[in-house]
Amino acid sequence: MTATVWAAVAILLVLSVALFLWIRTDRTRRRVATRPQISFDEEFAQEISPEPLQQPSEFVCELPRRYGQDRLALLVRDPGWLFAYWEVSATRLEAIRSSPKWRNARPVLRLYNVTGVDFNGHNALSFVDVPITPDATSWHIEVNQPNCSFCVDLGRLAPNGEFFTILRSNIVTTPRAALSDRIDEEWMWIEGIYRSIVKAETGVSSVLIVEELGRKAAEIPGVSSATLIQDRGEV
Repeated sequence: MTATVWAAVAILLVLSVALFLWIRTDRTRRRVATRPQISFDEEFAQEISPEPLQQPSEFVCELPRRYGQDRLALLVRDPGWLFAYWEVSATRLEAIRSSPKWRNARPVLRLYNVTGVDFNGHNALSFVDVPITPDATSWHIEVNQPNCSFCVDLGRLAPNGEFFTILRSNIVTTPRAALSDRIDEEWMWIEGIYRSIVKAETGVSSVLIVEELGRKAAEIPGVSSATLIQDRGEV
C-alpha cells in the first residue's frame, strides 16, 4: 500500500512538471509569433545608429526696433556712397503730425557738402534734397564725391520750398578714390633692425648700433643717416 501511494505521488509530480513545461513553451512560442519580424540589416542599423540628439531650446533675443531716442547717424560706405539711419521718438513724431505746417510737407534728407567749413547749418558749400518714404528709418545716399565732408538733415519740405529740420547728423568724410600721394620715408628695413637688436643683446655698444642703423637708413632713398647719428645720444 505504501509503495502504491509513493508511485502515485511520483506520477503526479511528473505530470505536473510536464504540464508546467508545456505551458511555458506555449507562451514563449506565442510571443515569438506575435513579435514583428526585423531583418538583419534593420537590426544592425538600429544597433549602430546613434540616438537622436535632443535639440536645445533656442533662446531668441531680438533687438528692439526702437529705443525712444531722437538720433540721426551718418556713415561712410565707400567714396561714392553714404548710409544714414535714424529714429524719431514718439513724442516728437506726435508733435510733427499734429502741427499744421507739417501736414502737406514731404519727408526728405537734405545732404550738405561741408568740406573745409565749420558748418553751422547755413554755410554749406551746397546741398541737395533726397526724397524718402514716410516710414523709412534708413537710407543709402549716393554722393560720388570722394575726399569730401558731408552732413545730413532729416526734415520735411513744404510745397512753398520751406524746409523744416527734425534731426541733424554727424559730419563724415568720404575716402579718396585713388592711391594716397603720401609716402612715408621714415621706416627702415625690418631685417636691419632685427640684426641691430641682436647685437645689442650680445653686448655691442649703443653708439655702434646707431651708426649701423644710419648706414642701413642711407640705403633707403630719401632717408638721411645723419639724423640718426645726431640723435644717438637719445638712443
